[in-house]
Amino acid sequence: MALESFKAQISLLLEEMVNQPKDEHEVQEQLREKLREMRAMGLPLPADLVALEKQLDDDLDVEES
Repeated sequence: MALESFKAQISLLLEEMVNQPKDEHEVQEQLREKLREMRAMGLPLPADLVALEKQLDDDLDVEES
C-alpha cells in the first residue's frame, strides 16, 4: 500500500474521531494499526501522527490508573 493511501486512510480515521466521538476508542485502535502497518513496511511516519499516538497512549495510561 502506498504512502499516499495510508495518509488518506489515516485522514478519514481522524475525521471519524471528531465526527463520532462515541466510537473514539475503536477509531484510535484503527489508527494505531495503520501506524503499525506503516512501520512494518518501513514507511516514514509523520511526526504529528507519532505525537498523536503517544498522546493517545498517555491518555489510555491515565484512564487505566
